[in-house]
Amino acid sequence: MPVIGTTKNLEALSLTLVAEFDAAVDRVWQVWEDPRQLERWWGPPNYPATFDRFDFQPGGKADYYMTTPEGEKPRGWWRFTAIEAPRRLEFDDGFAYESGAPVDAMGTAHAAVDLEDIGGRTRMTILSTFESEEQMEEMVKMGMEEGLKEAAGQIDAVLAASARAV
Repeated sequence: MPVIGTTKNLEALSLTLVAEFDAAVDRVWQVWEDPRQLERWWGPPNYPATFDRFDFQPGGKADYYMTTPEGEKPRGWWRFTAIEAPRRLEFDDGFAYESGAPVDAMGTAHAAVDLEDIGGRTRMTILSTFESEEQMEEMVKMGMEEGLKEAAGQIDAVLAASARAV
């Protein structure tokens, strides 16, 4: 599994995931910028994501849903705040109603993704920050930490499948 570890910091209202991949930074960047590749790993294994909007530019928005094993489709959204290809990506992240409108009561988190070359391999760090201690505790209780680890654990298969297709 590519996940090295996760760290929760309640004082900083943050959750950090670090993973390493046997692929170049440019290649790992593709699993973020291509919504079809992103769909293959974003979300835990039994909760596949579908992006129905993906405007990958600063100020752009992405809308998606995950399909649960029971067929439910909880929705989420991202608003891209910074994109520095192929090294850094930042976005605000939240839950959405079926209409696509944000669920304000759940608050907004912020994610910063850094990709670093480590001798031809890539270290990916995802730093999620929260608005409050209560929001962070609720997200962890809902399974965010484990879900993020499981999701990142699927990236190797996406990288391998694309390498075979070339």
